[in-house]
Amino acid sequence: MSEIRSVAVIGAGVMGAAIAAHVANAGVKVMLLDIVRPGSADRNAIARGAIERLKKMQPAPLMSPRAARLITPGNTEDDFDRLADCDWIVEAVIERLDVKQALYARLAEIRKPGSVVSSNTSTIPLAELMGAMPESLRPDFVITHFFNPPRYMRLLELVTGPATNPETAGRITQFCDVMLGKSVIACRDTPGFIANRIGTYWIQTALVLAVEMGLEIEDADAIMGKPMGFPSTGVFGLMDLVGIDLGPHVNASLARLLPEGDAFHAINRDMPMIGMMIDQGYTGRKGKGGFYRRSGRGADALRETLSLKAAAAGRLEWRATVKSDLAEVKDAKKDLKKLVGARSIAGRYAWGVLGRVLAYAASLVPEIADDISDVDEAMRLGYTWKYGPFELIDRLGAAWVAENLAALGIAVPPILAKLGNGTFYKTVDGGLQQFDSAGRYRPVGRPAGVLLLEDIKRGAKPVLGNKSASVWDIGEGVLCFEFHSIMNSLDGDILSLLDKTIALVSKSYKALVIYTENLRAAPGRENFSVGANLGLAQFAANLRMWGKIEGTIKDGQKTYQSLRYAPFPVIGAPAGRALGGGCEILLHCSAVQAHAETYIGLVECGVGLVPGWGGCTTMLARWQTPKDAPKGPMPAVAKVFEMVSTAKVSTSAAEAKDLKFLKPDDGITMNRMRVLADAKARALAMVQGYQPPAPAVLQLPGESGRVGLGMAVAEYRKKGLATAHDVTVSTHLARVLTGGDVDIIDPVSEADVMALERAAFMALFRTKESQARIRHTLETGKPLRN
Repeated sequence: MSEIRSVAVIGAGVMGAAIAAHVANAGVKVMLLDIVRPGSADRNAIARGAIERLKKMQPAPLMSPRAARLITPGNTEDDFDRLADCDWIVEAVIERLDVKQALYARLAEIRKPGSVVSSNTSTIPLAELMGAMPESLRPDFVITHFFNPPRYMRLLELVTGPATNPETAGRITQFCDVMLGKSVIACRDTPGFIANRIGTYWIQTALVLAVEMGLEIEDADAIMGKPMGFPSTGVFGLMDLVGIDLGPHVNASLARLLPEGDAFHAINRDMPMIGMMIDQGYTGRKGKGGFYRRSGRGADALRETLSLKAAAAGRLEWRATVKSDLAEVKDAKKDLKKLVGARSIAGRYAWGVLGRVLAYAASLVPEIADDISDVDEAMRLGYTWKYGPFELIDRLGAAWVAENLAALGIAVPPILAKLGNGTFYKTVDGGLQQFDSAGRYRPVGRPAGVLLLEDIKRGAKPVLGNKSASVWDIGEGVLCFEFHSIMNSLDGDILSLLDKTIALVSKSYKALVIYTENLRAAPGRENFSVGANLGLAQFAANLRMWGKIEGTIKDGQKTYQSLRYAPFPVIGAPAGRALGGGCEILLHCSAVQAHAETYIGLVECGVGLVPGWGGCTTMLARWQTPKDAPKGPMPAVAKVFEMVSTAKVSTSAAEAKDLKFLKPDDGITMNRMRVLADAKARALAMVQGYQPPAPAVLQLPGESGRVGLGMAVAEYRKKGLATAHDVTVSTHLARVLTGGDVDIIDPVSEADVMALERAAFMALFRTKESQARIRHTLETGKPLRN
């Protein structure tokens, strides 16, 4: 099976450009082509402009500015013949069948044999795309449906047909999985495929029933959000996010393609308010606002919500947003059945929507996919549902769902009738099995090379554990240390268990991986560890238990040093946020195998503290030791001071390397599901002949360096860019980073800097200003500028 080394994307619109960006994120060269704009002096202006926009967009499509250099702009007139050199050509042009088919005819003439050609369409079936396609192209043509934004959304729906070469499907699956980090779901060639077929039905049902039942948006979104494991935006907030103007196009496509009798037709009603909103520019966040909008600017900005009742009567009126206070929603946090079973308007709406969606999803198997696990994964990854529809049925009880569908006038789908009182998923001999449409259970498969902690847990018990962490045997002499405290925050129990784990691995195992697994977290919401448990620290401070707080700092430094100098490899395997103490634990690992979407930073200054578990020490060493580092101690000190004082956090694992939170030889895994397997392989590769690193010896500037840093901070204060307490925190940080009272010619040991870390941490923790910052962060999740 030949590799994919070069890619082209035709169509430099929002999706086409973003797909090209993500291919570049994988380190693969990609051409981005579009038409020649009439009268333009720059014939590549459309593609070049798209690349420039990629550099400025938020959330950023590019993981590193360097990735943009891998994208070459071009046009479909001058550069078309260059496509003959590409291994994969992605079509992302306008959703018009005639335009696409004309393009395919041109591609068939120049592409090299065996190159993959795919469309990103989600509204035109594969059979229609291939209707007039040259025979030579058919075996290598597929649909690769990315979800927006391609960098962050992990789902890719792959549609193949009877003429598709299995090797072609295998090549593109492997590339999209390993190189692009996608969970590739094989879909049938049916309208909307999997995620949009169910997701569009869900959104349309929620919208129609909210209007018909007289609900307002805040209550509807509170019901259709967290209680069900749906996005916290709710349905109306989600429509604002993806674009309200997209809905009518998707609905029209499904209405055209779906067979008569499909449940979608009954709920696909004309909604005049949607047309009014689009006509007046209220298309969601990309427009003037949508169901939610902001009026005013800055501190006076007011969040407003569209009145559904007024909109249903033909008037677009917004009012101040209010917080929903439905008692049923609060109860649903522990028991979803209480919400969907309630006889109130909230309960009727909840079951009216959820019941219809669950029945619809169940009725589509095996039409849209063979495996219910594929349907569940498509909804988890494509619509960020915490649970897929079949997992939700298991949570409610299949028999209960079947019985209560009668209240909605819905027939029980065949697969649900066959299941009876059973569950769609069950564990057999430590393996997960799924129910199928034939009424049998069969294993849930994983792609080759995937290792998941959730699978290991089904057939094993932890080697060690307490309420905050557990240790698992992942085979071949490797242990895995897993955090499971709130937001994976670090406390005394974790430090104690780490000490025990280090002793156990030294005696009986080969290596250790530090990893947390939360595959159901929404993009950007996953935590490796947010650092020390500030709540416990604040509690101790309220009781003036200063000795205990300082003891925790000493314990953390000791444990982290034990990790660094352990006689075996320790591999950090982060995904998501690794902040404060979570960053410091990675800094003390032998190596790191990070998920591409890992956000690393020393953020302690944001809560009025300084890094206390060796973060300053390690970062100073990293910025001083490279061969190309500037001579003298001050450049490294200034760089670390800038990063730590501003609580700089990397926006990707690639940027973390630039900031030296990761070392140049640390690994990056694109696919979240492959992080643990890659980390384990890295650990085993390091076992033979492993030697811990030598202790760092630093050269620090002492008082002269502090004076320079102090002048810079004073200038920021003068300009109003730093608060009074920012100056205090920065002063303490400067003392740590410059080595205290050291002379510039004297070597400084790790122990010396860590002693300075402890002293600065404790001095700041005792201040009322730092305690106010900590309280504010705990209460609001946001920093306090005081």
